[in-house]
Amino acid sequence: MPVEGGSSSGSASAARHPKQKRKAHSLSIRRTNSTEERPAGIQRGDMLEGQDSRLPLSLRHNLLDLFGQIEREFENLYIENIELRREIDSLNERLTGDGQTVDGGDPTKGALKTKASHSTSQLSQKLKTTYKASTSKIVSSFKATAGSRAVCQLLKEYMGHRDGIWDLSITRTVPVVLGTASADHSALLWSIETGKCLLRYAGHAGSVNSIKFHPTEQMALTASGDQTAHIWRYMVQLPVPQPTPDVSALCDEDQDSSDREEGEVDGEGPCEVPTVRVATATLKSHQGVVIAADWLVGGRQVVTASWDRAANLYEVETSELVHALTGHDQELTHCCTHPTQRLVVTSSRDTTFRLWDFRDPSIHSVNVFQGHTDTVTSAVFTVGDNVVSGSDDRTVKVWDLKNMRSPIATIRTDSAVNRISVSANQRIIALPHDNRQVRLFDMSGVRLARLPRSNRMGHRRMVCCTAWNEENQSCNLFTCGFDRQAIGWNINIPALLQEK
Repeated sequence: MPVEGGSSSGSASAARHPKQKRKAHSLSIRRTNSTEERPAGIQRGDMLEGQDSRLPLSLRHNLLDLFGQIEREFENLYIENIELRREIDSLNERLTGDGQTVDGGDPTKGALKTKASHSTSQLSQKLKTTYKASTSKIVSSFKATAGSRAVCQLLKEYMGHRDGIWDLSITRTVPVVLGTASADHSALLWSIETGKCLLRYAGHAGSVNSIKFHPTEQMALTASGDQTAHIWRYMVQLPVPQPTPDVSALCDEDQDSSDREEGEVDGEGPCEVPTVRVATATLKSHQGVVIAADWLVGGRQVVTASWDRAANLYEVETSELVHALTGHDQELTHCCTHPTQRLVVTSSRDTTFRLWDFRDPSIHSVNVFQGHTDTVTSAVFTVGDNVVSGSDDRTVKVWDLKNMRSPIATIRTDSAVNRISVSANQRIIALPHDNRQVRLFDMSGVRLARLPRSNRMGHRRMVCCTAWNEENQSCNLFTCGFDRQAIGWNINIPALLQEK
């Protein structure tokens, strides 16, 4: 989870005296089997006082009691072992008396051999069943991976951050660029085609946890661990796109991306690009980490979500607080606005998400939805009348805004789900997981594909967020993770729906 101030480490060292040699003392505590065996008139304290040790007497008493308990446990086990051996001998004598043959003339070995043979046959049968099941799973996983490679191809990698990337977003205006928010206190803008870093925003004093772009203007909204949200303007010029490299050539490279050093990045670093350090507006009414922010439809208001358990609604032009949306019992994790209506959904660690309705200026209604058993990491609107929620309880639920009593579909996974996204045109849900996987599902909960992940492709650590870009009659999915990189994927929609 994003933190307030980014990564930090400290070390403490104890004072040492190299010239002073310390004398080694060994702990030697003698124990007798019973109190009666001690010499008359000598108590345990007297025995301990006569031994050379620098340990306090009370501590030595405790150690002596502990050793006594250990000895008694071993003694009980030893007695049980003797009794069991006697029972085995008795059973073998009965078997011999009944006329059953015992191999080698040793009754114990004969009985044990019979039982071992039976156990071996059962174990063999179990291993065969397990082996067949494992083999079928392995084969099916190979098939899924091969299909995923045909459906999802790596488009570009975006490397330049110095810490994990929490969030990413695509601009809604021309030029279309990719924005990433990182724990390194910065937000970067990227050329999607070339992977080149175009601009760096360095106005925050803490981890940048979220980034969203204005619907019609070249403005960005970022939320940070410094307890503020910033609105800042940007101007970028896209570089001339280069020929797209062959994806298959990526797999033949000698250098494995997972073998790179932590500080090693490709392309132009963030220090070599234009930097914006001053925000157009600063929103600072929260008393805790601002974990997410988004623009309301029209771009005149924004909503922020914070660890202070509240979401705030601000006027963009004046930076004034309009409403404080309170009610969650624990820290908020995400907020999202409807693309065409004045609706806001907030998710929280209290296992709920809330729907706030601002369509009627005189009435601000709120509905609470309890469909998860763990932290709701994100809840997002679709173009239609649906809300999709993801949780640390390893489920994703699809809800109908007209009837939110129960989900219309539930997706169960094998790992916690982070910030999800839904494509506007195809209504495909992209699930980023803690286990480095990214899976695609339709709105009915049917699994469509899994993004390929290998030593040379995919994320090497937790995947934090996904975002769709469906401009220019193509469908691209962007993912980011705590391995400091964002990745663009080309999704073959016809092949994806054909596999479905």
